[in-house]
Amino acid sequence: MSRRTPAVTGPYDPPVPARTLTAVSADGARLHVEAHGPEDAPAVVLAHGWTCSTVFWAAQIRDLAAAGHRVIAYDQRGHGRSPASPVCTAEALADDLEAVLAATLAPGEKAVIAGHSMGGMTVMAAAGRPGFREHAAAVLLCSTGSSRLVAESRVVPLRAGRVRTWLTGRVLGSRAPLGPVTPVARSILKYATMGPGCAPDRVEACARIVHACPRAVRHAWSKVLATLDLDHGVRRLTVPTAVLCGTSDRLTPPVHARALAAALPHCLGVTELTGVGHMTPVEAPETVTGRIRELVGTYVTGPAPVRIKEGA
Repeated sequence: MSRRTPAVTGPYDPPVPARTLTAVSADGARLHVEAHGPEDAPAVVLAHGWTCSTVFWAAQIRDLAAAGHRVIAYDQRGHGRSPASPVCTAEALADDLEAVLAATLAPGEKAVIAGHSMGGMTVMAAAGRPGFREHAAAVLLCSTGSSRLVAESRVVPLRAGRVRTWLTGRVLGSRAPLGPVTPVARSILKYATMGPGCAPDRVEACARIVHACPRAVRHAWSKVLATLDLDHGVRRLTVPTAVLCGTSDRLTPPVHARALAAALPHCLGVTELTGVGHMTPVEAPETVTGRIRELVGTYVTGPAPVRIKEGA
């Protein structure tokens, strides 16, 4: 087990992949990739968020693979079992997703691509890339936004404005080590990232995943997220796209989901989960998995959808 694979047990114990491989990105960065489920099944690609890893998608991987899907999950650079890279940019995230798609899907093969938080931003960054357009049949964006991430965050309980934005940037960009998972650490993580009614075992699972992320990696990517502007990527995401968020999300509040819905060329609607926080795939696993299965059934195994041209 890698030193950066969290010791999570129960429903969030890391599923055993059918096979693992390494995808090599445009700048040579090496990405840990896992494939689960039948090799010839309809494909789903999962991109996790900041400070997480493939383990974050454990519930989706298990349920989708058991239901006859081929599930591909990968560790973003510096996260999980993917080595850290000196290059931390939105463009690098897009390069990495293209590399994973090329390494795991046959030419022209279509998949549903789901991204959570920074994983959703990865999808937006890659929206205009040829490799993405070749393989994306539909997209699910979970708990994510395209810009103004620090300004809109509600992690710091102050009125919106310059003071809150400055303090939020300091908190999210802290270099401090997270340390062991203690009751205090769980309480802090729950407040910042999860809904008030989230079950203790789900808080524990998220805490172990987040605390396993090296602090240098956490800090490096926090600087990228602080200035991120992918509004142009949203407009280029022309495949059918569903948006999902929690009403108690402090990191990417529902204002982001509504802005995405207004800007997306082919939005399938916004699902707002009452009382759920930022960690939607862990907090509401059945809903997230069900939405992915619906997209596969409609856009991968169902009739070929009508495509919307860019700029339409």
